[in-house]
Parts: sequence; structure tokens; C-alpha cells
Amino acid sequence: MSIPIRRRVRRLAVLALTAALVTAGCAERADDEPSTPKTPERQFPVTVTPAEGAPVTIDERPERIVSLSASNTETLYAIGAGDQVVAVDDQSTYPADAPRTDLSGLTPNVEAIVGYDPDLVVISDDADDLVASLTRLDRDVLAVPAAATLDDLYTGMELLGRATGHADEAKDLARTTEDDLDKLAEDTPKQDLTYYHELDTTLYSATSKTFIGQVYGLFGLTNIADPADKDSGGYPQLSAEHILKANPDLIFLADVKCCGQNAKTVAARPGWSTLDAVRNGNVVELDDDLASRWGPRVVDLARSVADAVTKASQS
Repeated sequence: MSIPIRRRVRRLAVLALTAALVTAGCAERADDEPSTPKTPERQFPVTVTPAEGAPVTIDERPERIVSLSASNTETLYAIGAGDQVVAVDDQSTYPADAPRTDLSGLTPNVEAIVGYDPDLVVISDDADDLVASLTRLDRDVLAVPAAATLDDLYTGMELLGRATGHADEAKDLARTTEDDLDKLAEDTPKQDLTYYHELDTTLYSATSKTFIGQVYGLFGLTNIADPADKDSGGYPQLSAEHILKANPDLIFLADVKCCGQNAKTVAARPGWSTLDAVRNGNVVELDDDLASRWGPRVVDLARSVADAVTKASQS
């Protein structure tokens, strides 16, 4: 079942100019100078409230940002905050000119992080009580957790925008991303197709409840992993028997770079050569990073799905 995209209703404020009526001998006053938008510096101090945790007040525009999340790194650059970033973690491989270091968001080293003298640290997970540790050292920390929905993605973009002095750019990015996804969904033929999304060679998958599942849902695809999600965790491990019985029309591989999987290795698995997806050439090799990150490049991921759906519809 297709999951509709949220359509935000953004109300535009209208500035009413009221002419003052004056008595005889007095001139009518009118302020004809246009209002001046706030510069990035004038947007501060600002208080932002993350999805999890307490509100964070940022007194001045951050100029030394450390990002410990690959997805958030991509968003920071997309909203124009790249020049403010002084260090990113070892998983932040995009964009290529991001200042990649050996910092880790999974096993953070507080001393190493502070060594970059950050005025804002952006994370996705509060591993090892990192927020408390950095707060005690008088460092601002903003947690933008993994997006569980497309709405979460847009909210996270705007949160980073307000925190870095790029509120308008972030709103534009969120709106453009949503519009691009809408357009891809509208332009792609809707077919009654099933799919299997492979996270790794142990056959872990993602259900329709997850962020990646919502991307597939845009195109009306049926996820064969949904019935196997007994504990509602969103990431069940499937059996080969389950996949063979479900016989998906499409197979999407998110373990190409990490695990060396491709259409040939899938076809070589016992029994898999009989699957419709394999026989019809509908095994799709995704970019592992695109398939595992929530950020502006979700449009590229959706485009890969759209192309695959269009091809399968013509099979």
C-alpha cells in the first residue's frame, strides 16, 4: 500500500501597512522601506528542541561544527553549513570534501572530539552518554536521531537549519526533497509488485514501518518482509524458505559494497535462480550508503527504485 507523503501547509505571513489618518496640515506617514531578512548572525540566540532530549539553546552562530553522523553531515552540507564544519566522523564519506577524521559516533572519544574545539557537536545517537559528557565541558550538542519516517527527515533538516543559521535554506531543502519524491511517485507507473530489500547476506530486511520502507511505499510496492516482523522491530531476519515462497518481483541489494553481493551472487544461491526477480533481471544493486542514510540523497535512492519499478512493469 502506498504511503502518502505529508503535505505541509505553510502559512505565509502577510504584512499589512496601515495608513495613518491625520488632521489637516499633517502629512500621511508610510514606511515604504522593505523589511530586511535576518542575517545568520541575527538568528541567534536560538533554542531548538530535538525529537529526543531537552531543548538546546545556541547563543551564537556555530563556526566549528563536529558531525558524528554521516546522514547529518550530508544535510549540513546540503543546507550550506559546510564551511562551518571542522571535522566529521569516519563514516561520513559524502561529500568528498568533508573533513573526514577517525572520530566515531558509535564509540565516541570525548577527548578527541573536544580536541577540535567545537562550538556545536551534531550526533544521531547518545552513545556512552556523550551529550552529558560534552555538556559538562560547555559544548553544545544537538542530537538528530535516525529518521523513522519521511516526516522525520524533513523535521531533522529544519532542526539543523535553525541550529546553524541556515533556517531558510533548510526549509527550502525539505520542501524540494518532498516535492521531488512526490514527482517521482507520480511519474512512475503503479503496479502490483512485491519486493525484498536485503540488508546483508544473513537475510536481514526492513519492513514498511521503517524509513527505507516508506520510500518503497511511495511506489505502491508490497514488502515480503512485513509478515515476518513478529516483534514489530522493523528489521526481521528472513529465512531463505520465506523468500523463495514469497517469490518477489523485485530484489533490492543494500549489501553490494559491504558484502560483495550482486545479481550473479544472488542467482547462485540455492534455489534463487527460480525467483521471478532473478529470471526477469530485476535484481537491483543499490548504493549501500544511499540505502542506509536518511538525508537529501534519499531522492537518488527513490530514483533507483522508480527506475526498477518502471523496468519491472515492462517485463
